[in-house]
Amino acid sequence: MTRSIDYGTLMHRAMRGLIQQVLTDVAESGLPGAHHFFITFDTTHPDAELAAWLRERYPSEMTVVIQHWFEALDVGPDGFGVTLNFGDAPERLFVPYEAIRTFVDPSVEFGLRFETQDSDDGDDDTPAPDEVDGTAAPHHDTGEVVSLDKFRK
Repeated sequence: MTRSIDYGTLMHRAMRGLIQQVLTDVAESGLPGAHHFFITFDTTHPDAELAAWLRERYPSEMTVVIQHWFEALDVGPDGFGVTLNFGDAPERLFVPYEAIRTFVDPSVEFGLRFETQDSDDGDDDTPAPDEVDGTAAPHHDTGEVVSLDKFRK
């Protein structure tokens, strides 16, 4: 029997731990300085919780922004819950860490992308969010590569 080290799984676990620690710090102390997060997640994940109208609008993935307006950020071992504002309508979301596809903090040019083994469509480009403050940016299969400089003030 040949054994090998599964570096991909180990790296994903470490990256999810990093996200959990960052969100825990934000939940305890708030967002420091200009930091803010674009988080794209798989809305079809069985443990993802979002309003039916959001699931209908974003049937496969959704990008949320944690920046100016968010409430009740609760960070747990399997994911995080947060209330965000969608067109002046607060909505509660639960995002499992396993559902996260990208985590970006453009204020410091930091980003994580979770590659999946079962993705056969070849679409590895995640579009940049085009709305802020908890509103979701729709996913477009444009294949466009966007520089984080686009989001700098």
